[in-house]
Amino acid sequence: MVGVISTVFRRNISTTPRRLMSHGADPGAMKLWKNLTYFVAIPAVGLCMVNTWLTVKEEDHTPPEFVPYEHMRIRTKKFPWKDGNHSLIHNSHVNALPNGYEEGHH
Repeated sequence: MVGVISTVFRRNISTTPRRLMSHGADPGAMKLWKNLTYFVAIPAVGLCMVNTWLTVKEEDHTPPEFVPYEHMRIRTKKFPWKDGNHSLIHNSHVNALPNGYEEGHH
């Protein structure tokens, strides 16, 4: 009896995603998600962008004080680009090197 129930249960689980993702999907649900994307998600992202642009000031971007912790910024081998000390996406305004921030950016 348990074998029959588990077979039926497994069969229902394995066919449910195929039924849900088939071309016979409910057009009302597709329209709902399309409308939510256009009228809720995209405007929300736009409002967040405008809020960030209006509230962030250039002088707020001062890096924190450099503390030479032993467990951070460890270089066991050089990076294969530039001088080998800067990461690929290094930003001299916020990323410190192992011996401190670059001159003129602190």
